[in-house]
Amino acid sequence: MRSELVYSAQLQIPNRFLLSTVAMNAVRKLHIQSTRVEDTTNSVFTEVAKGLYAPIRMPQIKPQPAIDPLLLAIAS
Repeated sequence: MRSELVYSAQLQIPNRFLLSTVAMNAVRKLHIQSTRVEDTTNSVFTEVAKGLYAPIRMPQIKPQPAIDPLLLAIAS
């Protein structure tokens, strides 16, 4: 039943507005004309519940140490 799929997907993405946006975009990209939209929606909610479309938090990037400028001898 879809309500169970939505509930299990909401465990991965607790914000319901973000969940609906993620699901809508995924259905729009994954839908094939020969299948029903309902089936695509159910598969998207199943995949979200597995954690496939959950937003990923990237780690903070540490700044790289500065490279000493190259000193070139000026040709006379």
